[in-house]
Amino acid sequence: MNLPTKGPARRLAGGALIGLLLSSAATAALAAPKAHKHTHKTKEAAADPRDAKMAAMQAQLDEMRAQMAQLVQMKSSDQGETKVVALQQQLDTVNAQLADVKAAQTADASDIITLKAPPPVTVSLPNGKPALASADGRFTANIRAIVMFDAGKYFQKSNLAPQVTNRDLNDGTNFRRARFGIDGKLFKDFDYALIYEFGGSGAEDTGHIQEAWVQYTGWKPWRLRVGAFEPNIGLSAAVSTSQMIMMERPAPAEVARNVAAGDSRSGVQLTGNGLWGEGDSGIATRWFASGALTGNTVSTLNSTGGFAVQPQDEQTGIIGRFALAPFDSTNWQAHVAVNAQYVTQPNDSGVAANPRYPIQLRDRPELRLDGTRLVDTGAIDAKTASVYGAEFGFTSHQFMLESEYFEYQINRRITTAATPSDPHFHGWYVQGAWVLTGENRPYNPAEARFDAPKMNYNFNPAAGTWGAFELAARYSDLDLNYHDCGAGKAIPAAPAPCFDAVRGGDQKISSIGLNWYLNPDIRLMLDYLHVDVNRFNAAGLQVGQTYNAVGLRGQFVF
Repeated sequence: MNLPTKGPARRLAGGALIGLLLSSAATAALAAPKAHKHTHKTKEAAADPRDAKMAAMQAQLDEMRAQMAQLVQMKSSDQGETKVVALQQQLDTVNAQLADVKAAQTADASDIITLKAPPPVTVSLPNGKPALASADGRFTANIRAIVMFDAGKYFQKSNLAPQVTNRDLNDGTNFRRARFGIDGKLFKDFDYALIYEFGGSGAEDTGHIQEAWVQYTGWKPWRLRVGAFEPNIGLSAAVSTSQMIMMERPAPAEVARNVAAGDSRSGVQLTGNGLWGEGDSGIATRWFASGALTGNTVSTLNSTGGFAVQPQDEQTGIIGRFALAPFDSTNWQAHVAVNAQYVTQPNDSGVAANPRYPIQLRDRPELRLDGTRLVDTGAIDAKTASVYGAEFGFTSHQFMLESEYFEYQINRRITTAATPSDPHFHGWYVQGAWVLTGENRPYNPAEARFDAPKMNYNFNPAAGTWGAFELAARYSDLDLNYHDCGAGKAIPAAPAPCFDAVRGGDQKISSIGLNWYLNPDIRLMLDYLHVDVNRFNAAGLQVGQTYNAVGLRGQFVF
């Protein structure tokens, strides 16, 4: 090969030759085919359109190399030097384009390999809860269990009137809750839960779906949930069963949440929360909002009444809740909220049923060793039903106080000119807690509720620590009477006064409790209740009673 012998032409030609050799080597490396693993032997992979583009660019590079070889053999001249420089620039441009196409193809191949071979999985036991997670955090799976074993006794009077039917409530033991399942995260922006329940009220169930839902969390600050779950509808109802201050929820709140919400309710729910104000310095306010369209509860074979009868048409309800929670750093936290439920279509029991569209308000007396409900409106033939609630809560250091008021309304289905008026009922409660060991009940802004105390020390006698202790107290009043007529008076026939009476009963309960948190997973509870039920039967005779009860619970949660 003859090179220019002197001057700039020689230096330029030498540089061009070196550049040609280096670019040729790089191009050859980029263009070299790589081995691919075929998952289907009988079917070839689909052609990548970028292969044709790379082949064309390779041909262009080969042609440029040939031209460069001719130019470097030319004698020195201005025209020759100009052509060498221009050709070198073209060669560099095409080389860079080819490298970009190859890099993009390599990146796609890397993504495919990543999908075929997920990142490694990490296993952990936070607070004893088995948890699996992918290394990138996009997928998680947590094994969950909630086991509550109750024992207790009812101290009833021996001289109850003969018309009282619930003369001997069941003492003994019961697995109040026995839930097992899994929850976690999918593809980072989706949460899920699959939980089964085997516990029950007074008797354990054979097992049914407690929760089965998927939730999208990528639309901050909102979350969209679909499936079977407990919709968010009140302060007491929002608290997890494993974090309540007493063994059971207040009866007025329990009645309210079961109208169009409650456990295992099918539905779709949108919730969101955020912060207004300065945050950790000064006074700020947390906000929470939720709304849901709900249907019927999951039907099952269980201890509460055998096979659930499928209605002709299932219930449809609309519920909503809005809360504001002002706070001052860590000194105090307040909570005020309103909630509402509206049943637009009660369950249709069929043309032969009486009543055809039943709405029934009732509850057990805040201890469920016995499943008997001492207050009960009976099934009312309803066109619609609604519940309106107001909430208040406050915490300061280790003290907490909260209260709710509910108004229940039933719009009867019109059948005749003598149709009774629409009944309405009410209930309320106030309860408080004092953590003797100094911990506080933190506020959970994502659910607008107060959670269990965050323990300073777990139970460890060898280290001189005994866990956390909490005193609790509550008073609740659930009045399910409407146009009662009074004691000793039978309900008259229409259209006499109070012919539309509903004698569901008035239940007042005073409770005190002691909670011992051994660690975040284990808790012991002791509750003492004074129950006063005032209720008349259709003849005006007293069928209520006053009694005391004591309950003990051992709780294990992970």
